[in-house]
Amino acid sequence: MDSFTRDGLVFDVRDGGPADGEPVVLLHGFPQDAASFTAVADRLHGTGLRTLAADQRGYSPGARPSGRAAYRLRELTADVLALLDAAELGSAHVVGHDWGGIVGWALAAWHPERVRTLTALSVPHPAAMARAFVTSDQALRSWYMGLFQLPVLPERLLLAGDGAALRRVLLTSGLSPELSEHYVRRMQEPGALSTALAWYRALPLDARDPVGTVRVPTLHLWSTRDFALGRTATEQTRRFVDAPYRLEVLEGLPHFIPELAPDRVAELVTEHVRAHG
Repeated sequence: MDSFTRDGLVFDVRDGGPADGEPVVLLHGFPQDAASFTAVADRLHGTGLRTLAADQRGYSPGARPSGRAAYRLRELTADVLALLDAAELGSAHVVGHDWGGIVGWALAAWHPERVRTLTALSVPHPAAMARAFVTSDQALRSWYMGLFQLPVLPERLLLAGDGAALRRVLLTSGLSPELSEHYVRRMQEPGALSTALAWYRALPLDARDPVGTVRVPTLHLWSTRDFALGRTATEQTRRFVDAPYRLEVLEGLPHFIPELAPDRVAELVTEHVRAHG
């Protein structure tokens, strides 16, 4: 399958690997798209796993509804359920990075019957993140989330000068010039950056709909040079998982784990899937 629909929205999908392989859903973060998992997916295919990597809501050109309410976490998780339904899958292994990891945490907590295992890259459980805001330097690390609540200004700042600021952030975070340019060009598509930022702008709407305890086998990867996510929330995450849980710390690696460490990610995901499939 190369696409699926939900409520009139059309989502682009990269479906690869053996059709009868254990299914793994790959969920990207900001400001990426399914290309962030290309190298990981290629390696997973080599181990006999099938992957489904979607350009999520706001990123697929055919799925960019207006208004921040359209980007509440309940909508984002419902999109993944629609992907599973379209692929005729009762459940799948879920791997998410950055915002895709938040979707993964919520999906595993709210719909455990659809999630065989969870692998969260970089992001802690949302409840651990919330606690870390008042017990560590996490609020300082997350300063940009406040900026992104403002209308118009973040778009102008990030895309000024043909996307120079966004490009600089991506390059200094370790991404290749090719991938950095790809992500900048995607965010320059009509309406793309605003709908990607709508994920952040919808956060106040999610405050009364917390993500609860996760009860599926969970693998959590965190990298020590992550500029946005600190150690405190990472280490508190295990308190919100009532199932086999493993934390893997990647030393010296920046935030963009799928692109920068595809061999290690694929190795750990394959091991996790085989152990709990």
